[in-house]
Amino acid sequence: MMCEQSAPDALVRDIRAAEQAGFDFSVISDHYQPWLESQGHSPYAWSVLGAAAAVTERIGLMTYVTCPILRYHPAIVAQKAATVQILSGGRFRLGLGAGENLNEHVVGGRWPAVGVRHEMLEEAVQIIAALLAGERSVNFRGRHFDVEQARLWDLPDEPVPIGIAVSGPDSCRLAGRRADVMVGVQPQAELIEWFESAGGAGKPKVGQLALCYDRDREAAVARAHEQFRWFGLGWKVNADLPNPESFEGATQFVSPSQVAEQIACGPDVEEHVEKIRPFLQAGYTEVALVQIGGEHQQEFIDWAQRELLPALRSL
Repeated sequence: MMCEQSAPDALVRDIRAAEQAGFDFSVISDHYQPWLESQGHSPYAWSVLGAAAAVTERIGLMTYVTCPILRYHPAIVAQKAATVQILSGGRFRLGLGAGENLNEHVVGGRWPAVGVRHEMLEEAVQIIAALLAGERSVNFRGRHFDVEQARLWDLPDEPVPIGIAVSGPDSCRLAGRRADVMVGVQPQAELIEWFESAGGAGKPKVGQLALCYDRDREAAVARAHEQFRWFGLGWKVNADLPNPESFEGATQFVSPSQVAEQIACGPDVEEHVEKIRPFLQAGYTEVALVQIGGEHQQEFIDWAQRELLPALRSL
């Protein structure tokens, strides 16, 4: 459920269709604004999650990912996560990450350097975990956050698993120590090795990649270029640019052919499988698929049910 490319009611319709088609789990982005103006949307992810929980029965839900260091205080993130876990009947996982300037600067705070963001994230995870564990009076005095006599009054029967996004050795070590789930977008085996050596052995590893299904491959390439050419900038760039206009400028010379090299486009199921296969080879246990183009979700879901999901499960 990519909030940057679909209206909230469309996201809810899409997840209901995805459940009926046999998808195992879903993820939702938690953004304040889109990467590029051409994507055109950015509803409030937590309202969408509540509606998604109400219209589905089986499919898993997960934030991919929520940043708990500026736009949201970690105590509020814990309250939201507990509520969604109750509403979904135990199907929710809380994915957390250090965030992007794109979404966090809107509250007027200074965008911290990457080392400070990781410090803030570790403090936030400690607070969230304590509250979700049901501690009756959480008091926390940290370098970045304070919490005074906080308690969650509605706790789910099923604990909320916490996932942490990784991109290098430091974040992998944090995830290995603190997380129940590893979250990643790079099919690199060393990320999983670092995570497991830091305490993550045997825990789920959830990857994500974009694809662009269309019966017309040229149309798919054009749409991927229009809406997803920012993806190749890498997270060191993506984390720091402040608004869609910045991403427009940073990607003005990216060509459709360059996008098509990175993202599987068109109707050939084997092309899509070959882009997904490296995640399995690296050791990921689950892979979330982002279909590019919000108005094309139903045709993607229909095609995935017929062709893509059987091909992936045969692996």
